[in-house]
Amino acid sequence: MTEDTRPPAPSGDTESGDDAGEGAAAQASASDILGAALGDAARRAGLDPNEGKSTGHVVWAAMGGWRGVLESVVPGLVFILAYTLTIDPASGEGDLWLSLGLSVGIAAIFTVARLIARQPITAAVGGLVAAGVAAAFAAFTGEASNNFIPGFITNALYGTAFLVSALIGWSLIGLAVGFLMGEGTAWRKDKRKRRAFFWLAIAWASLFAARLLVQLPLYFADNVTALGMLKLVMGLPLFAPLLAVTWLAVRALYPPERK
Repeated sequence: MTEDTRPPAPSGDTESGDDAGEGAAAQASASDILGAALGDAARRAGLDPNEGKSTGHVVWAAMGGWRGVLESVVPGLVFILAYTLTIDPASGEGDLWLSLGLSVGIAAIFTVARLIARQPITAAVGGLVAAGVAAAFAAFTGEASNNFIPGFITNALYGTAFLVSALIGWSLIGLAVGFLMGEGTAWRKDKRKRRAFFWLAIAWASLFAARLLVQLPLYFADNVTALGMLKLVMGLPLFAPLLAVTWLAVRALYPPERK
């Protein structure tokens, strides 16, 4: 019986290779989970390119139709109108509690209306929770401008997420679309798709950043009326066109098969 004189493989190299493999597997697994979640959310919002719907129909459905638009706009609009109309010339401040009460009350009415009609209440409940949290910030501090703090936090988080995902090569747009189109993360091997998803993620990050850049100075200046109106203007009016551009770009990358 001969003795094996071959030197054993260096343990450090083996561990390094195992660690690299485990790291890649963990990254792929995380992207799969995130992509599947994003794809499912986009599908439930009506953003499935496979359905072959028109751009206008898709954007309108994503906003929730007239009901969704009203649920998104009316509570904030009521807050601004009530606060502005009740401003005391002497103090320069409006009736905070009345404004908050009307805003949260309107959001609650929308939620109850969906419950009565037995319709999906996700959007309405989301709006009610958002209105309630914003009202809590303002109520606890006694400052009407703090009603907008949750919106600033949301914009900062979303903007950062889109920006980071683009810079590290795992665009959130690409992850969602990849799983919607049944190709998972295979789009990362296609330079054209990677470039498109990179810039789409940058575009969404820019939207959230623009909101902060424009609105934060008004917040620090305590200009509640201007801040509220700009929040509405930079909401759906900017969201809808960018959503349409994103949809058209995805359709160009994944043209429907001709029968």
